[in-house]
Amino acid sequence: MAKARGLGRGLSSLIPKAAEDLGSGDRRNAGAVAAVPLDQVASNPFQPRKRFDGEQLEELAQSIRTHGVIQPVVVRPVAGGYQLVAGERRYRAAKLAGLTEIPALIRPMSDPDAMEIALVENLQRRDLNPMEESWAYFKLTQDLGWTQEALGERVGKSRSHIANYLRLLNLEDAIQQWIAEETLSVAHAKFLLSQDPGRRLALAEKCALEGWTVRELEARAQSQEAKASRPQKVDVHLERTQEQLRRRFGTKVRVRGDLKKGRIEIPYRSVDELERILDVLENAPDPDAGDFVV
Repeated sequence: MAKARGLGRGLSSLIPKAAEDLGSGDRRNAGAVAAVPLDQVASNPFQPRKRFDGEQLEELAQSIRTHGVIQPVVVRPVAGGYQLVAGERRYRAAKLAGLTEIPALIRPMSDPDAMEIALVENLQRRDLNPMEESWAYFKLTQDLGWTQEALGERVGKSRSHIANYLRLLNLEDAIQQWIAEETLSVAHAKFLLSQDPGRRLALAEKCALEGWTVRELEARAQSQEAKASRPQKVDVHLERTQEQLRRRFGTKVRVRGDLKKGRIEIPYRSVDELERILDVLENAPDPDAGDFVV
């Protein structure tokens, strides 16, 4: 693996300085800034940003209508035109502004190089929400084979920061969405990751809807855990009924609820046992006869 390049060198250090660096490839205006027709530029498939603020895009579009696109985007030649490498917001705003062309730096490059530039550019600019950042780290480690240490050197983050953000991808989709919308913070997510998956989603939903702080989330979770571990008092009448049913069916019947409403659970462990239970039910005595009372 090539030696890691630090943030101090900026985006330009990631962009190949000549077409020859990449072997055979389309050298149309390679290395030059040219006015490229917007309808010939395809969006970047490696773009980690999924959410673009409409109001901010409109503000940039208005500026472009007045001053034009001051900083060129970066594209690479592909069959039938060009593919955007860097400058997604300018590209979208230029289309919104009604431009037909956009100034572009044309650089032939491979898929891995295009992916690296797209992901690292956004990480450097801090344009990503937490889930987009997590996805970018995942792509760089999985698709490009970077270790967490090498990735940290490239983007100026600690290995623990990288690891914590990668763990966000283990959360349920709904929780990831709340984090992407920044309804829940990374600190909320870190605590939720320590919770039992069976109740994590319900806890996160209440946190998002009610706007709990991290301390409130921790307190609510501890309260729920204590309540769940507290033995439930069984009504004496229901307990007596439960014992009667267990003797009747010869299995560990559970009566859940209270005297107003509830349910009776009759477990079985085989087809034979199920048939025996059904036989008991079919031949049950008339309750009015006083032989059996529930």
